Amino acid sequence: MIKFYFNGAPNPNKVALFLEEAGLPFELVPIDTRKGDQFKPEFLKVNPNGKVPAIDDDGVFVFDSNAILLYLGEKTGKFMPENTPAHRAQMLSWMMFIASGLGPYSGQAVHFKDYAPKGLDYALNRYQFEAHRHYKVLDDHLAGNRYMVGDTYSIVDMAFWGWARMAPRVIGDSVAKYPNFKRLLDEVSARPAAAKAIALKDKFTFKTENDEEALGFLYRHMKTKVS
Repeated sequence: MIKFYFNGAPNPNKVALFLEEAGLPFELVPIDTRKGDQFKPEFLKVNPNGKVPAIDDDGVFVFDSNAILLYLGEKTGKFMPENTPAHRAQMLSWMMFIASGLGPYSGQAVHFKDYAPKGLDYALNRYQFEAHRHYKVLDDHLAGNRYMVGDTYSIVDMAFWGWARMAPRVIGDSVAKYPNFKRLLDEVSARPAAAKAIALKDKFTFKTENDEEALGFLYRHMKTKVS
C-alpha cells in the first residue's frame, strides 16, 4: 500500500486528488511542517529535500508533487493524456511549467506579501508580477482548450489545480481577470474527489499558529545565516 506523506498545502493536495480520483488504497502519514516533522531523519530517508508531498510505494520513494503524479499516472495508466508524441510533449511541457513556474512564483508571492519583513517592495512587485504572468500564460492557453492537454481531464489538470485554487490568496480578486483559468479551476474544484482531497487534512490536527518556532521551521533562513 502507498504511504502518502502529506499536509494540507497546495502541492500535497495535487497528489491527494489523484489518489482519490484513481481510488487507490493509501495510508496517510501526516507531516506537520510547523513542528519540523519534515526534518526528522525518518522522513528525510523518503525525501532528502525535506518537503511534502512524498510517497513510499512498497519501498519505492518518490518526491515532488509533479514527479509523483507522473509516476502514479504511468504506473496505473489512469488520467494520462492520449499517448501520442504531441500529447506527451504537451504533458511534459505543462507539468514542468507548473513545477518550475506557477508553484514557486505563487509561493514566493505569498511569502513576500504575508511573511517577509515589510518594505521589500522590489521583491513583492517581482513575485506578484510573475504570478500574474504565469496566470496569463495559462489563461491564454485555456482560451482554446477545455483541459490543459487534449480533450480529457488528466494529471496535468490536477497539477494545475493544486496552486490554482490558491489564486485568491496570491493575487486577491484579480483572479477574475483570468476567466479561462478560473473556468478550469472551478471545474476541477467541483469534482467529488477534490472535496475528498481537501478534507484529508481534517483527519489530523496540524499546527496552525505561525509563531516563532513555526516560522523557523517553514523559513529556516530566518534563523540560519549562509556564509
